[in-house]
Amino acid sequence: MIEDREDLLAHYRTMRADLLAAIDGLSEAQMAEPTIDGWSVKDHLAHLALWDDVRASEITRISAGYASGWRMTPEEDEAYNALGYTLRSDWSPAQARWELEASRQRLLDALAAATARGLDGSLYGAAGLRTEHDSEHAGWIRRWRSERGY
Repeated sequence: MIEDREDLLAHYRTMRADLLAAIDGLSEAQMAEPTIDGWSVKDHLAHLALWDDVRASEITRISAGYASGWRMTPEEDEAYNALGYTLRSDWSPAQARWELEASRQRLLDALAAATARGLDGSLYGAAGLRTEHDSEHAGWIRRWRSERGY
């Protein structure tokens, strides 16, 4: 099924606004605490940036007429997430926020330029084209803030 471009762009903007609201007011020290099941807020942001970059590259690739380069088994997905965490865990909260903003812009740009084929959610495997990834992480961050009194 081909997604409506403007609706999809609005979806990703709304999800990101929700995530940013979830982290609003946190200090750099709070963002760096590895107390959300072993991850920090900045780790969650770096993780989301990683997947925005993957999604942007997929949209570009599929729009060009090629097959997905990121179909993974659950085990591969878990290993990729672990590798991404390891490679990005030394980022500062400022860099994680910058990466989050820059990667989301790449995703929005890819969606804006996508062909009809690139907007066909059926070509993206189980993850689809429309995800709730930001909202999932925003929920975990909100729960953590509530538990910590932040």
